[in-house]
Amino acid sequence: MMEYKGYIGKVELDDEVGILCGEVINVRDVITFEGTTVDEVQKAFRESVDDYLDFCAQQGESPEKPFSGKFSLRLPAELHRKAHVQAKLEDKSLNNWVKEVLQSVLQKQ
Repeated sequence: MMEYKGYIGKVELDDEVGILCGEVINVRDVITFEGTTVDEVQKAFRESVDDYLDFCAQQGESPEKPFSGKFSLRLPAELHRKAHVQAKLEDKSLNNWVKEVLQSVLQKQ
């Protein structure tokens, strides 16, 4: 994983052609890059992000921001009920309870 100007890049090896292929994973817009070495793919990642930002500026459009902080989630009704009850038992809002559960799980990675 790589990060540049708030954009996160993920790289995978295409072993059929021997190229490192990457994409920015924290926006819906398609931003890709590639290289044959780690240095090349890191440089291509930064250049792709800069090209994306330049293109948006030329078009007079705002670039997509990596994340707004809002997260919409659809759950089965029973799971929603259980989460709500657990949050209330812990005297927390559902939003704060979910945030804490996610933080706890992600800190273990």
